[in-house]
Amino acid sequence: MTPVLIDTVAWVRIEGGRILCARPRGKDVFYIPGGKREGAETDLQTLLREIEEELTVGLIRETVVHAGTYEAPVDDRPGAAVVRMSCYYGDYRGTLAASSEIEEMAWFSFADRALVPPVDQLLFDDLRATGALN
Repeated sequence: MTPVLIDTVAWVRIEGGRILCARPRGKDVFYIPGGKREGAETDLQTLLREIEEELTVGLIRETVVHAGTYEAPVDDRPGAAVVRMSCYYGDYRGTLAASSEIEEMAWFSFADRALVPPVDQLLFDDLRATGALN
């Protein structure tokens, strides 16, 4: 049986060698901000909508560039769903703030890698290899 594919987009925001992560209400794990597309949305449309919904800022569309795409199982169970996360850098307007969907925001270093899901850990690894993440 082919595992279910969960297709997501994520915003990679790094400041001072740390990456912005968010913990949704009712969850105990942090994620790279972003989410699933709705209907026929493009990656860019999904990213703009999700970041505004979660963090109350507007991404500046002409600054958005692809940072990489990662795939990993949700967890280590056989047949677990696979998450595909298309990641993008981009500048923003406004003040970062947790919306009603988000319980908490945090800036993570590589030392916090174990606090994020497997697909996010792949991004952490690449960012560490390039020197972007402390």
